[in-house]
Amino acid sequence: MIQILANDGLENSGIDLLQSKGFHVITQHVPQEDLATFIQSHQISVLLVRSATKVRKTLIDECTSLKLIGRGGVGLDNIDVEYAINKGIQVINTPEASTQSVAELVFSHLFSLSRNLHLSNREMPEKAKDAFNELKKKYAKGCEVTGKTIGIIGFGRIGQAVARMALGLGMKVLPYDPVVKSTELDIDFLHTGDTFSIRFDTVSLEDVIAQSDIITLHVPMPPDKRPIIGANEMEKMKKGVMLINTARGGIIDEHALLTSLNANHVGAAGLDVFLDEPTPHVELLHHPRISITPHIGGSTIEAQERIGKEIAEKIIRFFH
Repeated sequence: MIQILANDGLENSGIDLLQSKGFHVITQHVPQEDLATFIQSHQISVLLVRSATKVRKTLIDECTSLKLIGRGGVGLDNIDVEYAINKGIQVINTPEASTQSVAELVFSHLFSLSRNLHLSNREMPEKAKDAFNELKKKYAKGCEVTGKTIGIIGFGRIGQAVARMALGLGMKVLPYDPVVKSTELDIDFLHTGDTFSIRFDTVSLEDVIAQSDIITLHVPMPPDKRPIIGANEMEKMKKGVMLINTARGGIIDEHALLTSLNANHVGAAGLDVFLDEPTPHVELLHHPRISITPHIGGSTIEAQERIGKEIAEKIIRFFH
């Protein structure tokens, strides 16, 4: 029987499917320092992780029983992918399952910031009893997103899902992707099954930076680990621009972001990911113009069910 260790958990949709095909799924969490010993002693063939467990070269070398490493999610930053492949170990992920969830979180941050929900939700419980009218005056200067230009850096699955939502809200979409130069975006009209397409020819990164009211990023960390948006890029943005990062901590220079926020050039930011997870910079956590979430982009009930099913299907195809 093929042994699978889902070290960071796996939804029942995946467990049930795998067990129905004769796989044995272990869901207990093994601490990182004990992982190699556990994998070898239990002859684990498949190691499934999310973002918590790290699969580095040393672990790969020690775990000779491994045939497959799977990441429940999109990013593979916590796995030494090329090294594993060179060792004859296949690496898989689930790029489609969390697309909708991440895209919706972008707009959760966008709406929260545009109407000051992130601040009013903090202050209302403590102050509303005695200062309701003052709070009403303070937070009555929100803005609408309809008619605004949203720049989308990275126009893959998630970027295109963001574009669909933005179009539904009456926004202008300005996409940039270093690989995808043009694409046709299919939109299901009123969920009838009838679709129509809009063709996008992506523009330059410089155009997105200069022309957008809102910029959201959906790209991996560059190989050189340098931020995609730093101080130079922020200086060229519109005054009051809103930045949203649900992709990777560090692709926006956090120090430059704080500097630009405090100088009132960048207007606000929505952050789901941080450079120093799980201990983000405290000034980011407390800044009044930053909406924050703890890396939950793909963490919805629906997304996790899809992740479980997608990764199970890939495992079954690999072995059968």
